[in-house]
Amino acid sequence: MEIAEKKDTEIKASNALPAVDYSVDRESDDRDRHSRELKAGLHPLKHKFIFWYTRRTPGVRSQTSYEDNIRKIVDFSTVEGFWVCYCHLARPSTLPSPTDLHLFKDGIRPLWEDSANCNGGKWIIRFKKAVSGRFWEDLVLALVGDQLDCGDDICGAVLSIRFNGDILSVWNRNASDNQAVMSLRDAIKRQLKLPHGYVMEYKAHNTSLRDNSSFRNTWLRG
Repeated sequence: MEIAEKKDTEIKASNALPAVDYSVDRESDDRDRHSRELKAGLHPLKHKFIFWYTRRTPGVRSQTSYEDNIRKIVDFSTVEGFWVCYCHLARPSTLPSPTDLHLFKDGIRPLWEDSANCNGGKWIIRFKKAVSGRFWEDLVLALVGDQLDCGDDICGAVLSIRFNGDILSVWNRNASDNQAVMSLRDAIKRQLKLPHGYVMEYKAHNTSLRDNSSFRNTWLRG
């Protein structure tokens, strides 16, 4: 009887424990990382990033198979680390179709269902293959250098290499915040110096989940 009462007390005590705020832990880890990198004479970035790679199977649209095919390439958190990584990555023009290159903040997986992405969406721009690599590089530099001025609303960016052309997309956290969505559009246009004639399209991730498509049925053009 005493054992049962003891177990019941332990269960009640554990239920009374306060919830852990993992965002605070991450902020603390980031501060520690910055401190270590500065002491080492490096130049820390505001965020730690990860490059991911997906070689898609033509004709297969299963979300399970897509998640299984995502591969982490490398992570970096300093200017020096970025250039070491980037200089050794294959250029987009050399990659087969269909392939996706992802650059996301640490802690965010390039999946619609990720907790940072599930309520968000993405701006989409379609490019001819001859110029997509240049715009991708410009976007990568802007994202790594925190030049888009959209704070924590940005999750990452993707270059989707396809047979007839390539597609660049920038993912954000909140598709229902119209002001943030349009501010991100303007920042992308400004940083990429996007020529007139290019159309930007927006699509919420929950719509992508419903129609199992990344780029069809976009609902906003700008």
